[in-house]
Amino acid sequence: MDHHVAPATGSSGVDTAALLLRLVLLLSSAFLAGTGVLRPLVDRLPRRLLIVVGVLGAVSAVSAVVSAFVVDLTALATAVHIVLAAAIPVLVRWPSWGRWASIALIALVVLETSLGRSGVDFAVDTVYVVGAALWFGVTVLSTAVPADRWRSTAFRLGPLALTIGALLAVAGAVQLVQSGLGLDRRLYETLFGVALLVIVALPVAVSVFAGIFLGDKDWGRIYRFGAAGIAVGFLAWSALAAIPRPPALPVPGVPLLADAVAGGARIPVLLSPQRPGRNLVHFPASAGDDLSAGVPGGLITKAVARPGAEGSWAEVELPPGRGEIVIVKGGNETRVDVDAGEDTGPSIVDADAPECASAALGGVIAGRRDVLTACPADALSPEDSGALVKLVEFLAGRKPSAVTLIGDESPRGVAAAKLVRDTAARTGLAVRDDGGPDTALLVVSGWAGGYTAMSRAAESQRLKPTHQYGLYLAPWLLNGPIVNAVASSSLPLRFDPREQLAVSYAVAVGNSFGGESPTLGGFRSWLGDQSRSANGDVQIFSAAQVNAMPMYPNEPHAPGMVMNRDYAGQWVPDGTIVPISAVLR
Repeated sequence: MDHHVAPATGSSGVDTAALLLRLVLLLSSAFLAGTGVLRPLVDRLPRRLLIVVGVLGAVSAVSAVVSAFVVDLTALATAVHIVLAAAIPVLVRWPSWGRWASIALIALVVLETSLGRSGVDFAVDTVYVVGAALWFGVTVLSTAVPADRWRSTAFRLGPLALTIGALLAVAGAVQLVQSGLGLDRRLYETLFGVALLVIVALPVAVSVFAGIFLGDKDWGRIYRFGAAGIAVGFLAWSALAAIPRPPALPVPGVPLLADAVAGGARIPVLLSPQRPGRNLVHFPASAGDDLSAGVPGGLITKAVARPGAEGSWAEVELPPGRGEIVIVKGGNETRVDVDAGEDTGPSIVDADAPECASAALGGVIAGRRDVLTACPADALSPEDSGALVKLVEFLAGRKPSAVTLIGDESPRGVAAAKLVRDTAARTGLAVRDDGGPDTALLVVSGWAGGYTAMSRAAESQRLKPTHQYGLYLAPWLLNGPIVNAVASSSLPLRFDPREQLAVSYAVAVGNSFGGESPTLGGFRSWLGDQSRSANGDVQIFSAAQVNAMPMYPNEPHAPGMVMNRDYAGQWVPDGTIVPISAVLR
């Protein structure tokens, strides 16, 4: 989703060789098929025209053969294309048979151009391909067949030129509307947009040309001079399926998910909140640790790890309005378009910024473009409030000497700590700030505080008995770096991370952002209005670094036995999470 456009091609995602081969295949096939369809309307073809048709058939057939080895084409489609391309030059001597073979080739070209599209897209593809093929057919035939051999038919080729040009222009306009690009700068800054402009503009120009020369006695001039414009438009139309569609323009206040390319490597980038002032640029761990970010002409800062968060993070100061951020990997530099707008963004505490960005990422992956106005740490949600109450009641039933409570100064942390103390007082459970061997640790801080608390607890438990009644985390602390800081920890959750909906989100975030692990805030944002479907009854889940059946990397295992802990959809990297309690009523 890189918004920066390479000057040469406009898109780094286009395979130039495969694209050129596709264009040669479709253009030669369209000329061949159009000639065959109109062949019955003229008298005997001269020798030189038979040679032209033979060359077109050979080019089309050879291109189909080569395409079978270069791009992913089905064997059946390739075989049919070769047979038709080879048959039409022979069948033009028998016009009726040649016409049916040519119609079949046009249908095949429509399918090859559409590449699985349907509905309105397929309809406009059909109009454009058929219209262009007819124009090409008239062009080929009119170069060698005298005008009087056409006039003996009732086929009025002059008005046909105006009709075809108008139909192609309308089809191009529909394609432009369907693209969703509107009239913004992507039309002239991206290869996809330029192709759309060509598709619309050239048929319009040809239609005007046809109208000017409609009364001319040499109607063949309309087709011969207009063929170049129609051919370029047809090539642009055929190339659309192979050109990556440009992403939506950055919207001020909406966190930006982009793909930067530096040194041939794809680098997922998340910028939030995309407002003037301090912003965070986030890279997944898979992108490496030699990354930096900044603004052109400004300070370029190295992306570093943050407590409790995955990947690396860099701070950038965005000026108001449209601009760019610079991404540096090793010695390679690339840029990504941004638009911070003019309005100030939400006030985000530095310690809570990674969690806020991760939560926003879920909505972006789901296709929503919501302006970031608040962060999870700004308030204690009713769902988490109820989960904490049930957790404290659960702990009271286990009768530890006390609960060691760790919070922070965020609005959510303050509210959660008060709720825990009030519930503990109601159930007769002591709460204190220092640890002890017969206590339970309960952390209700943000990510940074949670990671620090878990790291210290792991060190304390290594040295002496500490928190023998367990380590417990608030629901929002279900994040890989935090839960993996200790051998085992527990959380009160209203959903099962192993169920389909949760796994689907985990797979989506991993696929969209370089293998990033899921988070509760991102899950809720990803669900959007459907988040109630994940608000079930509370259960205590335990997250642990467990490999129940370790095996050597190359050791074979039984069929169906997945031994790799890094499969897609996991909520705990290199570990597992399972319920350890019944539903808490």
